[in-house]
Formats: sequence, structure tokens, C-alpha cells
Amino acid sequence: MIKFWLGVRALKKENVSDAVIRRLPRYYRQLTELCAKGVVRISSHSLGQEMNITASQIRQDLSCFGEFGQQGYGYNVEELHTEIGRILGVDNDHHLVMIGVGNLGHALLQNFPFAQTGFTVDAAFDISPAVTGTRVNGVPIYSMDEVDAFIRSHSVDVVVLTIPQSIAQETADRLIALGVRGFWNFTNVEITSSRPDVKIENIHFADSLLTLSYRIANR
Repeated sequence: MIKFWLGVRALKKENVSDAVIRRLPRYYRQLTELCAKGVVRISSHSLGQEMNITASQIRQDLSCFGEFGQQGYGYNVEELHTEIGRILGVDNDHHLVMIGVGNLGHALLQNFPFAQTGFTVDAAFDISPAVTGTRVNGVPIYSMDEVDAFIRSHSVDVVVLTIPQSIAQETADRLIALGVRGFWNFTNVEITSSRPDVKIENIHFADSLLTLSYRIANR
């Protein structure tokens, strides 16, 4: 059996461009689907066709993390899936809490596959007495009055923010002071931090819709 070659040389993380990092989840998602279909191996050309990416782009992206596949054989799908998952940190079991359990927060807790992406949702917090003390998809909902004590006593890697824009930055600042270093921000406003060790993903749903609008208008 031809073995799949894992990375034999690792580049420093700062040498990997943001564009490459943002393509990694696409590779992981596509490989997840291929594994589910029972596909054993795939060439960069075939993978590129399925993802609308050139084969050379795939090879270039993967080369940032080591040497993968073998000429004349392609990639072992399961092992490439595992390795990209490792690069993305899917196997690290990150711990996450959510601030804000309104319509969006509730929908994320109910439907988003956090566990499949390597995250355990330990708790959620809200100011509404109507939701505090309840559970959503098994996740306990606590009062915002309890968030400081919870974070001080638990290892929290990421906070999901689904709160009003007006309190987004001050809430983030409060959590950063408590030691939180990762934010998945759905408030539709940019939150920032001067600390280089704080990582923030600001999500703007309108950006995707406006991109579609442009493509429709210019097709």
C-alpha cells in the first residue's frame, strides 16, 4: 500500500498567509464530505474541480504545512482530512461560551455543529430572566451577573458574541481583562484589541449578501 506522506517540514505559523488559512476550512469541509462518501484517494486536479480551485493552488497551499500526497497516487482522503483537522486544531477540544441567547444565539446553540469543529460549549449567558436557568441543546444558560466568576474558574478559549452592537466593544474589553483571548463576533460591528495575543473573527452577514448582489448585477 502506498503510504500518505505527512508533513516533513513545518513552516513558522507567521509565514502562512491569511488567504491560505481561510481556504483550509474549505479543504476540511470538502474532505469531510469525501470521507462520508467512502472516497479513498483523490488527485489535486479532481479536488480542485470539486472546489473550483486550481490544482496548483491546492498544492501550493498544502506545501505551507509540509509535504502531502505522492506523485502518481494523489492524496489519501482520510489521512489528509485528519492532517488538515490537526492543522486547524479540530482535535484540541477548545472550550467556548456564548454571550447573548436571543434569536441568533439560540439558533447557533441549537443548530451549529460546534463539536464537529473541535469546540465544547460549556455555557451561555444572557440578561433575560426568561432564558436564564434554562438549557438550549443541553447548554446551561446563566445570568450575565455570573460571567466573571465563571470565566475565572473555567478555561475559556473562545467567546461567541451575539449581543447588541452598542455593548460589543465594552463587553469584549471586560472579557479580555478576565483572560479571554478568542472571539467569534456576530454583533455586526468590528471589535478590536491592542493585544497581539487576542484573536478576533468579526462576522458580517451583509458582506456575503452584498458579494452575491455584485455578482448578480455583473453577470
